[in-house]
Amino acid sequence: MNANELRSKYIEFFKSKNHAVISGQSLIPENDPSVLFTTAGMHPLVPYLLGEKHPAGTRLTDYQKCVRTGDIDEVGDPSHLTCFEMLGNWSLGDYFKKESIAFSYEFLTSKDWLALDPRKISVTVFAGDENAPRDEEAAQIWKDNGMPEGRIAYLPASDNWWAAGPTGPCGPDTEIFYWVGEGLPPENSNKGNDSANWMEIWNNVFMQYNRVDEKTLVPLPKKNVDTGMGLERTNCILQGKTSVYLTEVFQPIIKKIEAITGYTYGSDEEKDKSVRIIADHIRSSVFILGDQRGVTPDRVGAGYVLRRLIRRAVRHGMKLGIEKDFMADIAKVVVENFKAPYPELADNENKVYSELTAEEAKFRTTLKKGEAEFQKMLPNLMKNPKKIISGKVAYNLYETYGYPLELTQELGAENGFTVDIEGFKEAERKHQEASKTAEAGKAKGGLAEQSDVTTKYHTATHLLQQALVDVLGDQVAQKGSNINNERMRFDFTFERPMTPEEIKKVQDIVNEKIKEDLPVDMREMTLDEAKAEGARALFTNKYGEKVKVYTIGRDVKNDWFSKEVCGGPHVQHTAQIGDFKIEKEQSSSAGVRRIRATISGGLPLDK
Repeated sequence: MNANELRSKYIEFFKSKNHAVISGQSLIPENDPSVLFTTAGMHPLVPYLLGEKHPAGTRLTDYQKCVRTGDIDEVGDPSHLTCFEMLGNWSLGDYFKKESIAFSYEFLTSKDWLALDPRKISVTVFAGDENAPRDEEAAQIWKDNGMPEGRIAYLPASDNWWAAGPTGPCGPDTEIFYWVGEGLPPENSNKGNDSANWMEIWNNVFMQYNRVDEKTLVPLPKKNVDTGMGLERTNCILQGKTSVYLTEVFQPIIKKIEAITGYTYGSDEEKDKSVRIIADHIRSSVFILGDQRGVTPDRVGAGYVLRRLIRRAVRHGMKLGIEKDFMADIAKVVVENFKAPYPELADNENKVYSELTAEEAKFRTTLKKGEAEFQKMLPNLMKNPKKIISGKVAYNLYETYGYPLELTQELGAENGFTVDIEGFKEAERKHQEASKTAEAGKAKGGLAEQSDVTTKYHTATHLLQQALVDVLGDQVAQKGSNINNERMRFDFTFERPMTPEEIKKVQDIVNEKIKEDLPVDMREMTLDEAKAEGARALFTNKYGEKVKVYTIGRDVKNDWFSKEVCGGPHVQHTAQIGDFKIEKEQSSSAGVRRIRATISGGLPLDK
């Protein structure tokens, strides 16, 4: 079975269990400043897990592209990935633990589906603590499905508890593991006593509590299930491979790298690591650039992560002896291999290739500047009798000029210097702590901590979008938005800065529509019906899929102000928003402008 077959079988299985197939969403979360990327299949579904009604019903399934950036530096081993696919299924107040566990076990072990060996499966469940009891219910359901007691590990909240945030929905989870060691696992072996030989493939989260504060959990009247299976890891297991890089997901990319470098993968572990880093980072970069709301390389946020991925791939290309631009050539293989499940990659392929080539050229220029800066510093460095380049100096070259540590070591060695590696790591650690502190401050709010204020901002983005079209023309299209309790940020396509008169006119239109106290209505319809009614959206959903359409103004022909496909939530009428003020209009990236705006006052939301 290959990855495409696994993806299809998963969807087919849950369709047979009465789950509606929904579309995976953008890698760039909409109106959620708490993360830079969609990090799991559940991320776009948070509003529905928090109580919003989903137009497709209470049983859902999909496949979702995800990016996790916390362990970029670990990518290069046989299993870590920056970009991966998550297969998911959800119950929104429908079934719970019994059905969820039974579904997972049937899909994994039934001869009609994956036919994995039940003797090589183990699970973990929540061990209990002072806040919530041990999850005996989940453990018993596993036993009822044939799981031996010795294959069940009871682990603490750090392993088996999920939460949307510091407060809100949360609950225990059960994780499913597959044996990747030699032969059959020893009796009573499980994740709790042998973490090296058990690979996680599935996680079932049981959202059964509402966390009121640090020590108070209240049972939820409506319980949800949120599950996720890693496609690449499960595919690897099904094929009996020791690494995801040996499957057809990565092999065509690696073959292209071999063709460019002349190096044969598997000959040298250090070079193999560089090949894996290039393969992962270019694949991730293609998915980010080719996304329906894709970002471009930048100095901050998601764009900074993208730049880091591209530059790290170029560095490892240099280690393999590549001296010419190569990113776009490898990117073409990625687009070809993944355009069927993700057609947006083909739609945006020219942008993908041009951005990769431009950033690669820019980085090579940066490296030359870094080398020139090193040469400027050399006379002072030569005065150091110990011939040691301090970690702070090496890190400054890396942070300011993008000059890699290993190149500083090479240049240093040519002049008889060594580099204080521990000092470099310490400087890097301090920088990362500062960045995390700043990011934590920036990430107040988000859909995981939904509030009346963020709801008002969400509706204000709809008013702003339409006002921009009215003033600037139909070429305006939303490229992303970001909301917290203090402000909103709205990115849109436009080739030049707005004039002060245009900014004022847009602001006035939004405030005029707020003062008119227009109704905000929601109707569920198919995507085709939404298009026919002139609703605005990034139409990446599946044909015939049910969507929510929010209309601001009287919902009769030619008498509404704004109509958009959106998940919500929204105010009930526009006077609830309050005064709207554009604080700044600036460039975001080539051909994309950014507006920062605030609201104040407004009527309370209806409860």
